[in-house]
Amino acid sequence: MDTLTRMRAFIAVIENEGFSAAARKTGRSKALLSKYVRELEDELGVLLINRTTRQIALTGAGEVYLARASAILSDLESLNEEAREATGEAKGRIRVSAARTFGDAELGHSLVDFAVAHPDISLDIHLDDNFVDLVEDGFDVAIRMTRLSDSAMIARRLASLDLALCASPALIERLGRPTHPSELANFPAVIDSNSRMFSSWSFRDPETGEPFPVPVSGQFTANSPVTVRAAVRAGLGFAMIPEFVVRADIAAGRLVTVLETFMPQEAGIYAVFPHRRHLPLRVRLFVDFLAVWFRKCDGERAAPELVTMSEADAR
Repeated sequence: MDTLTRMRAFIAVIENEGFSAAARKTGRSKALLSKYVRELEDELGVLLINRTTRQIALTGAGEVYLARASAILSDLESLNEEAREATGEAKGRIRVSAARTFGDAELGHSLVDFAVAHPDISLDIHLDDNFVDLVEDGFDVAIRMTRLSDSAMIARRLASLDLALCASPALIERLGRPTHPSELANFPAVIDSNSRMFSSWSFRDPETGEPFPVPVSGQFTANSPVTVRAAVRAGLGFAMIPEFVVRADIAAGRLVTVLETFMPQEAGIYAVFPHRRHLPLRVRLFVDFLAVWFRKCDGERAAPELVTMSEADAR
């Protein structure tokens, strides 16, 4: 147990890039972590970390030890999970990455509902529209709104992701309603800079099903669908935006959808996680819960199978 404690201290110092940050993260004192690492080095008879007054750096032996120690602790965690599953218990923490748009919208209530239903499981939720590496950043699962492609990531489809092309009634009255996506070149666009489509929106030919791009431009660009929605409501242009973001505005008549038959349909909302020999029970419960939640609350029958997707798509 002393060796495992020292290994955990060593890994925490490296992952947090210093003793002070590791102390804040783990709740242990800086002096205690330094003692554990020094004892580990004494036990091994090698120097693992080069220390200066401003930074730390792994030695060659430290790099080798870090990789093997991380794998050992990961295997130990998996073993503990398997033992808990034998008793039917699901406890611990789940680190979840999700787009800010997901967490801030009605869909984010799914995370709160899971926490209420499973009080023994802690959720550590990080909302960020930027790309995260699930393995490197230590996330157990990510909720991503994307189109699917091949990869080494494992994903479970939770729901379809419908996009809406919309504008304010006043703008349509002033500029007219487009009848084909190509006409958008003559209309102002409000652009979500976080979107993979950015200033080239993708549409689908209703007869052949083939996708085709349409370049767009406009006065207003923002990295938030919620801000884009506000700009569209103010009459600044047309926007391609997730339907759930503008659902209430459409129902209330504050926004109007156009070109519905040309909208792409292959996107979805997925729970994404890395390849693992053993997926913790708490993570499987979390993903299963979300699948049922979306089926009940969003009217979408989620596909039960697992699929692969690229890290570039897991945004």
